[in-house]
Amino acid sequence: MGPKFAAMAVVVAACVAVAAGSISEAQEGAPVKRGVLAGHGHAAYVHRGYGHGHYAAGHGYGHRHGYVKHNVPIEAPSVPACAANSSRPWCLEDAEYPTHEIQHAAEHFFNLLLPLYTDVSNLNTELSLSRPINTLQDETYLCPSSTNYVQPLRVVNTNGHWRVIVNNIKLYTDTLTQTTRVEVCLTPGSACPKVPDCIGSSCLEKSVYHRFLVYDPTDHHFPFAIESFKLPTTCACRLDAH
Repeated sequence: MGPKFAAMAVVVAACVAVAAGSISEAQEGAPVKRGVLAGHGHAAYVHRGYGHGHYAAGHGYGHRHGYVKHNVPIEAPSVPACAANSSRPWCLEDAEYPTHEIQHAAEHFFNLLLPLYTDVSNLNTELSLSRPINTLQDETYLCPSSTNYVQPLRVVNTNGHWRVIVNNIKLYTDTLTQTTRVEVCLTPGSACPKVPDCIGSSCLEKSVYHRFLVYDPTDHHFPFAIESFKLPTTCACRLDAH
C-alpha cells in the first residue's frame, strides 16, 4: 500500500472511532423509559419518586429503591370532583381518593410521619363539643341543626385550598383515621323558630379551627403536613341589634 492510501486509511479509522463514540454518548444520554430509575438523568415524563438522586423527570429523596409514583399532576384541580355538586367545603366520599399513593408514602416516611399523626390524633373533641347530658326534656335549641362525627377525605384549608386528608389508611397493623364533629344549620339564614316576629333573628353557623394531617402529592421532599381547617360546630340564633 502506498503512502497516499495509508494516510486515507488512518483518516477513515479515525472517523469510525469518532462516530462510534458519538453513538455511545447518545445512547447513554437517551431518556429512560417510564418507570425506570435514571440515576442523575432526566426524561420527558412526569414522574414522581422518593429515592436517591433524580428519577425519570423529577427529583427523589431517600433510598434509591424507595416509593415511586408515576404521572403525578403538577397541580391538583382547584375543585375536586367529589365537591362538584356540593356547597360544603369538604368531601366525605371521594371516588378519586389516592388511597394506595398515601399508603405507599406513609410506609416510606413512617418515622417522620408518626410524630405528626400522634400530634393530631391526641385531640379528642367528643367530650368538649358534645351537647350537655342533663338537657331538660322540654328544652330545645332555637335553630334546627344536624350533628355528625365524620372522617373527611378532602377539606378546604384556611387559605382556601383543597387538601387531601389522611383517613382510613392502612399502615402495617394500624389504621390512620381522623374524626371530627360538625354541626350544620338545616335552615341557615332563616328566622329562628320560637322567636317573635317583632324581633329580627337568623340562624347562623359558627365554626372552630381544626388541625388535620394532610397528604400533598406535589411535594417531592415530604408529602405530609399538618394544616388548619375551619369547620362548623354550632348552629346559633343571632338576634338583630335594636
